Amino acid sequence: MSQPDGRLSLDIDPLERGPQDACGVFGVWAPGEEVSKLTYFGLYALQHRGQESAGIALSNGERIVVYKDMGLVSQVFNEVTLDSLKGHLAIGHCRYSTTGSSVWENAQPTFFSAREGSLALGHNGNLINTPELAALLPSDRLSATTDTQVLTRLLAAAPHRTTEEAALDVLPKVKGAFSLVFMDEHTLYAARDPQGIRPLVLGRLDTGWVVASETAALDIVGASVVREVEPGELLVINADGVASRRFAPAEPKGCLFEYVYLARPDTTIAGRNVNSARVEVGRRLARQHPADADVVIPVPESGTPAAVGYAESSGIPFAQGLVKNSYVGRTFIQPSQTLRQRGIRLKLNPLREVIEGKRLVVVDDSIVRGNTQRALVRMLREAGAAEVHVRISSPPVMWPCYYGIDFATKAELIAGSLSVEEICQSIGADSLGFIDLDELVAATRVEKNRLCRACFDGVYPVEVDEDSRGKYLLEKSCGAPKRP
Repeated sequence: MSQPDGRLSLDIDPLERGPQDACGVFGVWAPGEEVSKLTYFGLYALQHRGQESAGIALSNGERIVVYKDMGLVSQVFNEVTLDSLKGHLAIGHCRYSTTGSSVWENAQPTFFSAREGSLALGHNGNLINTPELAALLPSDRLSATTDTQVLTRLLAAAPHRTTEEAALDVLPKVKGAFSLVFMDEHTLYAARDPQGIRPLVLGRLDTGWVVASETAALDIVGASVVREVEPGELLVINADGVASRRFAPAEPKGCLFEYVYLARPDTTIAGRNVNSARVEVGRRLARQHPADADVVIPVPESGTPAAVGYAESSGIPFAQGLVKNSYVGRTFIQPSQTLRQRGIRLKLNPLREVIEGKRLVVVDDSIVRGNTQRALVRMLREAGAAEVHVRISSPPVMWPCYYGIDFATKAELIAGSLSVEEICQSIGADSLGFIDLDELVAATRVEKNRLCRACFDGVYPVEVDEDSRGKYLLEKSCGAPKRP
């Protein structure tokens, strides 16, 4: 293990990733509205769910046009592009790759055109029976390199069937996590897997309907929240309104990690505001793992609500001890070793006036590999901290996710091989405390048996076959080169 330099690592170094979600999806059916711009703003609100590529598919009732590229939503689209996309129906997608490489060919929405018509699709989640599904494709449609492309081709492959009929036939065969928005020339569709692992919500506009990964995206386009899309439900949205179809019985297992890190704090899941849940986790964390300290500081931004709750419950003053540079993205000029030795800190910088001589409680959302916290503790000590007590608002992440979060493998997860005491020693903290799983669940106000907790307890709600795992599974099978 390399010695920490207190400078560039994980959240401190943008090249070192923390947990990443699969994607954000958005769809709108609204005649008379500028649906391309509504979709753009919806994706902008969902940018945190994926920063590798972005795309919009739009229909004017006669044909579907797809525009997508690598980069952030604001980099892919501009005013001229959006003004050229005319229609009444659109879907959008911002991607982080959990299946397939991060290349233009794998950007979404995916699109397939057949004699019967065209279909575009956006997917949040990860399928776990992709080889089985790929085997159902005609031989001339086997070029897919992502689970989403396989699904798109299956939905578009059936001759003499409507898109709705194809969906009701195909979706019961799909296993894993999928919150989908898809469209043909006339109709918007939304579907959620029987476990409802990834979020998906329905909203109402004065002139139409919206579906999105999070309620925050409905807020930004002025849509009112109607309800969550039910697990195992297919919504059909067109000039006749919204029709609900059931393709599988509901077996709710919503992702617990959405409350910890993935969702925006201003989003509501299962009737619970995410920020409120995170503040409550902080309160419970303070009671479970108290510390004799002078100040509570968060690791911004995801550690802030829990730090507020910790300070409130403990009576220890809250302060912003770390300043975050919000403009560090996924691409930047990599510093040479010489520059690293100069102590360049691209993402987080400590406020010495807050830290020096103080006993700190540092609140973060999770520990994956441990590199972030190791460098962070070193940085705080260099800034003069007398003691560093780390508190984590999730249980130890001990198991990988196969449903759409690109965690490290089990071998790379620090909690997969080390005890809490050993992790504390590894990161160099004076003490370390994780919230208990039952305490985290209680803060969500959702019954434990209705949540997927697999990354914390190893209990997977949908069994995962060993041969169906792996980000580049389809690329290996079709011989396509894996690209970073």
